[in-house]
Amino acid sequence: MPRVNIVAINLFLAFHLIAIICWCVPLNLPLFPLCRRLVRPYFLWAGLFQTWDMFAPRPWGSNSYVEAVVIYKDGSRQTWSLPRMEQLSLTERYFKERYRKFSEVLQIEENDALWPDAARRIARLNSTPSKPAKTIILIRRWSPIILRPDGSYQPEPWDQHVLLGYGVKPEDLR
Repeated sequence: MPRVNIVAINLFLAFHLIAIICWCVPLNLPLFPLCRRLVRPYFLWAGLFQTWDMFAPRPWGSNSYVEAVVIYKDGSRQTWSLPRMEQLSLTERYFKERYRKFSEVLQIEENDALWPDAARRIARLNSTPSKPAKTIILIRRWSPIILRPDGSYQPEPWDQHVLLGYGVKPEDLR
């Protein structure tokens, strides 16, 4: 193998190793935020974004999920939801864990560029030639997790926020 190929492969591996460490380590040392900003577009494009901060420094403060209201051309409606871990068997959770991660990422306002693509995908999944989707409304639903002073947990009421209303175009269904 030519020396230039070996150098290129090593540079590729070194870049990814440094980028993944800077992305995943929950520290805000001076270079980490800068590195995250630089690699963020590439990580989002490549699907390499990961967070390892489930328990620290700030765990999710709510139960949440994303669902969509699909409105068809004939006026009928259907609610569609990404698979939710609490509604799946252990085996199904193993194979569908990526949907939980995707749902978490989709809810973040800074990732709003993903919303139209998600709406188009939902439209394709829920359309037939005889019943095409006309509008997709992405909705974030959440319930805060609040621990009482005695350590007990009382479920809170669910709230919702519309993330996106998307008018489906004929080319979106191809």
